[in-house]
Amino acid sequence: MDTGPGRKGGRSDAELVHEWVTHPRSAFWMMGDARLEDVEREYAAIAAHPHHDAFIGLHDGRAFLMERYDPTEVELAGLYDAEPGDIGMHFLVAPPETPVHGFTLAVITTVMETLFADPAVRRVVVEPDVTNSAVHALNKAVGFEVIREITKPEKQALLSACTREQFEAATTGADR
Repeated sequence: MDTGPGRKGGRSDAELVHEWVTHPRSAFWMMGDARLEDVEREYAAIAAHPHHDAFIGLHDGRAFLMERYDPTEVELAGLYDAEPGDIGMHFLVAPPETPVHGFTLAVITTVMETLFADPAVRRVVVEPDVTNSAVHALNKAVGFEVIREITKPEKQALLSACTREQFEAATTGADR
């Protein structure tokens, strides 16, 4: 994550992400009270970790955050039966100045396409909070199936997975 100048309005990536993760709409990121320094430290740790990455992406000129991780090393280590080719994912859409219908679905679709562009990835796993019904609906729309509820140190999570085939079946329908 770039923490230097040169971003929107001269803000660093860390300043942008801080704005996003502390926004009330991002409550499930559990960083609502985070200071800029906390976000810088968190994403510096992600950047330094050999099994975790964070990216700022653009879709139709609007920004989003994507994290990719090895679930056998980060987030889900020891909490589920990993399969070869598993990759973990988080995504966050920047709080919109003007909401755009269907944008978040377009972002998760873009994130999944990006992950499956790697031929080694066979399945994407996620662990959203059990009460995050909006993300559960988005996950279902792109092919995720619930495996089970799991207990993580910070939350009760709904472990879900989506294979390449499930994603393709969910996103190649006539209405897409």
